[in-house]
Amino acid sequence: MKTAMRIPIVLVCSAMLFHVGHAESLSDADRETVLGNLEKIRAAAESKSDAKFKIALAAYRNAIGNADAAVELYVNCMEKVNFEELHKKAADFREWKAKEREKLAEPGLRLALRHQLRWLMLTLEAASEKPDRVKLAGDAQEALDSIFRDADKLKNQQEILSQTVTSTVFARAYDINHLKVEKWAFSPIEIDAIYDEILLPPYRKPSTLATLRAGWLKRIQQETVKMELWSADPRELRDNREKKRSAMASDMQSPEYLKFIEEDLPKLQWKMEVDLYTYGDQAGASVRMLALLGKYIGHPSAREWADEMKKLLKPEVAVTVRKVGEVTAP
Repeated sequence: MKTAMRIPIVLVCSAMLFHVGHAESLSDADRETVLGNLEKIRAAAESKSDAKFKIALAAYRNAIGNADAAVELYVNCMEKVNFEELHKKAADFREWKAKEREKLAEPGLRLALRHQLRWLMLTLEAASEKPDRVKLAGDAQEALDSIFRDADKLKNQQEILSQTVTSTVFARAYDINHLKVEKWAFSPIEIDAIYDEILLPPYRKPSTLATLRAGWLKRIQQETVKMELWSADPRELRDNREKKRSAMASDMQSPEYLKFIEEDLPKLQWKMEVDLYTYGDQAGASVRMLALLGKYIGHPSAREWADEMKKLLKPEVAVTVRKVGEVTAP
């Protein structure tokens, strides 16, 4: 029995060696056949991928419509990813669901899941073959603005909102957690990346300076709200409020927020003015930059800012150095 199984393997190996030893170029007909088969495989793969995306989008779109649908999809995805695929018992899932019942009923969580799903849908659109970046920018701005319109309702949901959408159970359940997208933010409150990669670049030109400045001001405002409401552990903030109801407002803020106001907010304001100066508003931006330097003279970055402004006002002129003994034509 063992001998009978060895013979085909030896024959196969011999055949492989034979073909390697007698390598030949593909004929035109063979080349066309291989290319045709390759195209069929590629088309089949794209069709399968498109179908998967369409199924996911339909489920996400339905869940975004209302809170109950969003929680239902979340629970179903949790069951699939964290229980069925790990071959856990049905009783384990029922136990998890019972423990999470109160949490799943929280309005803030339900709202956060809908915002998360919306950003995941935008990420799928950004990952498509030919995304409309102009439309995406508008949709991304609206998605971000809607989160900050709901900021008070989302105070305890920063963990969900800061999660990379491709790592969520929504993405994993529909096998779309391996998306690669250039110049994109994968969290709906990754403000730096959203503005730097998506929202501000289209307006970095002299003809749209007013829109560029408005975008920067909104970015700064949203960064400030984010740090004020979501920078600290919710339990810590609640305890502090209960202990300091009669304290000053500054004592009620988290250390992270106070650090942001003292250090990071001036940095954002400076970056805005440098951006505006670079793309055409030299007169206005230079005045505001001087004002920022005067206001934040003790800031750790003040010296660096002064050097940067000097370079902007007086760019270095390239100097050609001739070698000793070089003879130039008259």
